[in-house]
Amino acid sequence: MRLDKLISDSAALTRKEAAASVRAGQAAVNGIVVREPDCKVDPGIDSVVFRGVPLVWRKYIYAMLNKPAGYVSATDDRSLPYVLELFPPEYRKRGLFPVGRLDRDTTGLLVMTDDGQTAHRCLSPRRHVTKVYSFTCLSPLPPEAEKAFADGMTLGGEVCLPASLSPDESRTAGTVTLTEGKYHQIKRMFERLGNKITTLKRESFAGIPLDPSLAPGEWRELTKEETETLLAAAGTETPDE
Repeated sequence: MRLDKLISDSAALTRKEAAASVRAGQAAVNGIVVREPDCKVDPGIDSVVFRGVPLVWRKYIYAMLNKPAGYVSATDDRSLPYVLELFPPEYRKRGLFPVGRLDRDTTGLLVMTDDGQTAHRCLSPRRHVTKVYSFTCLSPLPPEAEKAFADGMTLGGEVCLPASLSPDESRTAGTVTLTEGKYHQIKRMFERLGNKITTLKRESFAGIPLDPSLAPGEWRELTKEETETLLAAAGTETPDE
């Protein structure tokens, strides 16, 4: 890999800015100042220090965001707040995008990555990646609600995969577990029951629970164990460090 590309990928700089910084003597490889932007480096072997800070290059980034209400699951929007705005410039520059979507008013766990293959496989209906949501609804759910979810509802002519509904004693709150993600699926399922979702929060995705220490709008990178769980759910290999 070229030195200027590694710096560009690891810092909030364009390739042109990274190259200019290298020529200005702001980068060192294995303790030696290098002024050639096209200098070849091996991220897994070579030590690169840029402006006094060691750089850690990763092939892909995986992060969890506690999505707040009011944000759209997009990487750009001219009229509404969007989730990528919640990340610093160096992460936005890497091209992070959400793995799937949460409605504007739905909160909770949203996985963000720049690994297109893993994201695509996580969203494939064939993978049956599990998603768990907590909900509150307008009125108590009818006795037949659990069976209706388990049997697989038909929404707009499409048959949904069996889902799990676990209401609490009041039957106005509980959890829903899906293995797919049709458009506004949970809201539409509740509407079929003559009810209405009032709050909806994703609690886990692909077996990865939302970190309870993350306030709405906060994020962190996935741990090594969480990343392995995500890749296993997608059926992709562990990326190079």
